Amino acid sequence: MEADLLEDLKRKANHIRRQTILAIGRLGVGHIGGCMSIVEILVLLYYRHMHIDPKNPKMPDRDRLVLSKGHGGPTLYSILADRGFFPETWLDTLNVGGTSLPSHCDMNRTPGIDMTTGSLGQGLSAAVGMALANRLDGIDRKVYALLGDGDNNEGQTWEAAMTAVQYSLSNLIAFTDYNKMQIDGNIADIMNTEDLCEKWRSFGWRVFRVDGHDLQQLDEAVAGARSEKSRPSMIICDTVKGKGAFFCEGQVGSHNMAFDLETAREAVRRLKEAD
Repeated sequence: MEADLLEDLKRKANHIRRQTILAIGRLGVGHIGGCMSIVEILVLLYYRHMHIDPKNPKMPDRDRLVLSKGHGGPTLYSILADRGFFPETWLDTLNVGGTSLPSHCDMNRTPGIDMTTGSLGQGLSAAVGMALANRLDGIDRKVYALLGDGDNNEGQTWEAAMTAVQYSLSNLIAFTDYNKMQIDGNIADIMNTEDLCEKWRSFGWRVFRVDGHDLQQLDEAVAGARSEKSRPSMIICDTVKGKGAFFCEGQVGSHNMAFDLETAREAVRRLKEAD
């Protein structure tokens, strides 16, 4: 990746973090931890790799994203607003009555959302179906899926993994937001999924492992996955829950936590200083 583009994407990631923190801070409660850990993954996809059109969000030949960890929706909303899918003022309505931006993704309410998600374990199955449908329809586009640690605890995820290999879905690229925490604690204590890379390899996937906050590493992994011709790819992203939010970084309790607008503004101030 060119140095100028890399710096632009870093600045964009910082901006998306700030927007997401403010949106949740205005509401006063939300899934801040898992929103912060996926910023770089989504920024890389939506500003570099995905074929999309904000003016025509349902165009048949678009690339698609299934955010299986649907509680990360606020980060995706910040990106969709920034890309022009809907006005940025919508971010002020996050998860309030009548909103088009519920806390978990809803394809019937939000332009640019390709799949309703939130029940962990179901997202990869939907992505497999989309990838297979694209092949049957002759659409040469990618389907991306973003899973959380909780998704990898669910049997349905592994059924989908087998299905993707059975049909050689090389047009499917998945990510795991491997922050190693979930709602009830550390995964080592709740449901240890190590060695996660070997698990996915044993199911027949091409596997990459990267620093999920390093845009250069992410870009190289995505490029490798996009070049794959015979099997689906999984990119395991080592991330930090709450990354960039000083008040909750690395904390299990950040899965869904309350914080006020003053705290959000202080976090934004610190991020601006780091930009």
